[in-house]
Amino acid sequence: MNDRSAPSALNPLLDFGDLPLFDAITPATVGPAIDSLLQAASAALEVVTAPDFPSDWTRISLTLDVPAERLSRAWGAVNHLNGVADTPELRAAYNEALPKVTEFWTRLGADERLYAKYKAMDPTALNAEQARAHHNAMRGFVLGGADLQGEAKTRFAWLQERQAELGQKFSENALDATDAFALYVDRAELAGVPEDVIQSTAAAAQAEGKTGHKLTLKMPCYLPVMQFAHSSPLREQLYRAYATRASDQAAGDAAKFDNTAIMGELLALRHEEARLLGYRHYADVSLVPKMAESPEQVITFLRDLAAKARPHAEKDLADLRSFAASELGLNDPQAWDWPYIGEKLKEARYAFSEQEVKPYFTAPKVLAGLFQIVETLFEVAIRRDQAPVWNPGVEFYRIERTGPKGTELVGQFYLDPAARTGKRGGAWMDDVRARWLRPDTGTLQTPVAHLVCNFAEGVNGKPALLTHDDVITLFHEFGHGLHHMLTQVNERDVSGISGVEWDAVELPSQFMENFCWEWDVLKHMTAHVDTGEPLPRALFDKMLAAKNYQSGLQTLRQVEFSLFDMLLHSLPEPATSGAAILALQQQVRDEVAVLQPPAYSRTPHTFSHIFAGGYSAGYYSYKWAEVLSADAYAAFEEAARQNGHSTLDVATGRRYRQAILEAGGSRPAMESFKAFRGREPSIDALLRHQGMA
Repeated sequence: MNDRSAPSALNPLLDFGDLPLFDAITPATVGPAIDSLLQAASAALEVVTAPDFPSDWTRISLTLDVPAERLSRAWGAVNHLNGVADTPELRAAYNEALPKVTEFWTRLGADERLYAKYKAMDPTALNAEQARAHHNAMRGFVLGGADLQGEAKTRFAWLQERQAELGQKFSENALDATDAFALYVDRAELAGVPEDVIQSTAAAAQAEGKTGHKLTLKMPCYLPVMQFAHSSPLREQLYRAYATRASDQAAGDAAKFDNTAIMGELLALRHEEARLLGYRHYADVSLVPKMAESPEQVITFLRDLAAKARPHAEKDLADLRSFAASELGLNDPQAWDWPYIGEKLKEARYAFSEQEVKPYFTAPKVLAGLFQIVETLFEVAIRRDQAPVWNPGVEFYRIERTGPKGTELVGQFYLDPAARTGKRGGAWMDDVRARWLRPDTGTLQTPVAHLVCNFAEGVNGKPALLTHDDVITLFHEFGHGLHHMLTQVNERDVSGISGVEWDAVELPSQFMENFCWEWDVLKHMTAHVDTGEPLPRALFDKMLAAKNYQSGLQTLRQVEFSLFDMLLHSLPEPATSGAAILALQQQVRDEVAVLQPPAYSRTPHTFSHIFAGGYSAGYYSYKWAEVLSADAYAAFEEAARQNGHSTLDVATGRRYRQAILEAGGSRPAMESFKAFRGREPSIDALLRHQGMA
């Protein structure tokens, strides 16, 4: 699979034969490889910016994009390992290389000589994909500071490096603060907690040579304890630790991971960057390459959604309070009681519990069901494949299509499903490499993706069990993966998710979630872990009845995060202190929330999306894209009604694949949406799907 005999085989990060050699990459290989690739890319930049080098798309691509893409792929592998297999040694190597890598990309994006070459090109002489990439590149140069001169340019470059450094530190603090917490309890304190969680917490304690049960703040442990543990003091203890992670309120030694100063400095630097570029504030900069036209438009959209959701949220809360008082004897519920009350009310109202459903969703069966949906709808085949991996639990697959020329490889992906120490929380899709008609070899490079989740592992030799929420998460990330892998665009910068407006990037991921609520789809992906029986229809009907349970509260929560993010980045002067950040959050809560957390809660301190994950002044994208995805899915519902069968309509799937997935970033997202739906998006489907129509 890889020619390991080549000289570059001495350093696995310099082997571009095929797939990354994840099993051979060590912290010691990072520095030398990145230095070597930076040197090659920098030399290429000097060649193409020489006065006599032609302003020619293909020549520049061959000379500069090839070494730059290699740097990007190698750094992508290091960055990935930093997220899924963090060790002190790797972290040190990563942090040593980070400023150099950031400096190169900043320099490249702001190079006025390269900018001049692009300016001199005639876009009408390019093909449609190249013209779109050229348009994005020109915009990128402006946002990258290419128009700046002298001291302003130097300052801009420093701002980029410092922000990258701070974002990484924010992320490390959030991970370390989560990993640092452990609470050891005896079995009696876990009354009410599901058996599989009791077994895994016992195994975790045993692995450390301790008795009892080890509780952590990682989701597969934290969430079920909050939902099911009868002990309010235990829930309070966990809640407080979780809500104060990486903040000044963290107990004891954990306060050393406080992110307060980092947030203030990041906001100040982003504001300064915006002013250098001639914008009012960072929100203006963030929205330049997005679908939304202005921060004001986004704020109006969010407030409108909040107004529609509020009556439903108020009713949700009144129901919870009434149930807590009458059935649980809780007349004054606290923040740590709400998940427990919510779960108990759901059980009472729908005679349904997440834990009742969980044994039917074994990871292998769910995965097989997901693959079957994708194969049916998008006319491809998914097969097991082999590649070097970073952990024994990682699987590798290939996606193939059979056409007139026989079977062709479309793309490949790594699946890393399990939560573990040293792996950051959450779930994400990332690219390993993009589809690209390579200018150096003339061959078509196929796309490869990472799909990462944080599910509980199986215990006692049984397969991992997923909650229905876990299933939705898996489908969501797979939707991102399909967007990256099914593209038919040959220009790297606009193939797959590259070049797609950030507020449209969630469309394919949220679209896939809808299938998790279709009986004809779901029944094929369930088998009870002990009996092999499929999910009973009666239990599914209860799940469906409970689908929009608390959707008002959940919508307001997402609006709260989104509005906080947008307002935070559109202040005339940045909020540079913890007090100012928390004051703004309180202002947003007073406006939209119906539930207030305790004063010690520090949500912003682990809000990695906006402080370390590229969603700054962009968190609204989830809600924005939900309008698009619900409306897109409505086309499948319409086809099902017309044809009298399930939503797995192949003809509609083909149109969706061609209009949205295959087009990638090669045209504006609104054009792709209209190509599929024949009109602009409407919010009606979203409100209907969430029971708020």
